[in-house]
Amino acid sequence: MRGQVDSCDALVVGGGPGGSTCARRLKQAGLDVLVLDKSEFPRDKVCAGWITPQVIESLELDTDDYRRGRVFQPITAFVTGLGTHRAVTVTYDHAISYGIRRYEFDDYLLRRSGARLALGEPLATIERQGNGWLVNGRIRTPLVIGAGGHFCPVARFLGAAVGRDEPAITAQEIEFEMTPAQLAGCQVPGEQPELYFCDDLKGYGWCFRKGNFLNIGLGREENHALAKQLATFWAWLEAEGKIPPQSHPRFKGHAYLLRTRSPRSVVDSGVLLIGDAAGLAYPQSGEGIRPAVESGLMAAQVALAAAGDFTRERLAGYETGLADRFGPSNARPVTLCPPRLREKIARALLRTRWFARHVVLNRWFLHAGQPTLAVH
Repeated sequence: MRGQVDSCDALVVGGGPGGSTCARRLKQAGLDVLVLDKSEFPRDKVCAGWITPQVIESLELDTDDYRRGRVFQPITAFVTGLGTHRAVTVTYDHAISYGIRRYEFDDYLLRRSGARLALGEPLATIERQGNGWLVNGRIRTPLVIGAGGHFCPVARFLGAAVGRDEPAITAQEIEFEMTPAQLAGCQVPGEQPELYFCDDLKGYGWCFRKGNFLNIGLGREENHALAKQLATFWAWLEAEGKIPPQSHPRFKGHAYLLRTRSPRSVVDSGVLLIGDAAGLAYPQSGEGIRPAVESGLMAAQVALAAAGDFTRERLAGYETGLADRFGPSNARPVTLCPPRLREKIARALLRTRWFARHVVLNRWFLHAGQPTLAVH
């Protein structure tokens, strides 16, 4: 296929949940869609890895089919804490989320999309030709959808200062399958992930068991303190007997932009950005799966309504839709009290079960009050 000129109605760059969701919706509408990704699938992806019922509904996910041979861990409780201080446990009478492995989840959605795939091929060049694009010197398309995560080359093409001046959140994570001995020594129930906010409230760590797999990580606003914070968190988990000893954990890194801090342009003539490429992660939790899926659906809807006329003016409704759904980008937070007093209040609230349930979990992490995105 390489070396030959190929044409498609839409090229999606990035095969994660946002890209595959957008590709599937476009394919269902009869478009010829090609997904380009630098990785072969399945591939590892840094992520704590859980999805809410709203995501399942938006994806039209057949859970009976998905759970066959894959991890699909019901979550009925959370432990939340501040640093290594007293934590609170919040329980629910039903599954409020489901643990997945991105290694399995992303591959499943990509294959299900029905789109043509060009895997193991990075986006190297993109140039305007008439009313369309020539990508990698061999793919002609009128529409390019950037879904390649924080470092998406399409975002860079639109002028994003990727990895330089953007206020990115950085995270490191490890996910591994435990041996029988490690399983016996793991004190974290699968249905009950644990979340611990850093003492300075600039990030949080997590410990999540999914079947035989254990996922541990930490994300922070300040990259220079990440390694130290993660090492401290790991040592504390081991000392508390929550996790089995792991001599040399090999962490993988990731970065993303919060919606409220993203300076990125997400629309241009013949171009749309979705998911982490657009900087859509939720500001309190950093979750990116639901914004990726929803923005993928929204981008597909706008593209289909454009009916082949992919000028910036015809695609501008996508930017408006993102603001309506996720709030304005690069917004400055409203400050009602001095930072030190605000932090003192936050520390006190984080130790209460009411705040943990109704604010930290239901509002920040689960977005339980936000209905499923209705896109037709």
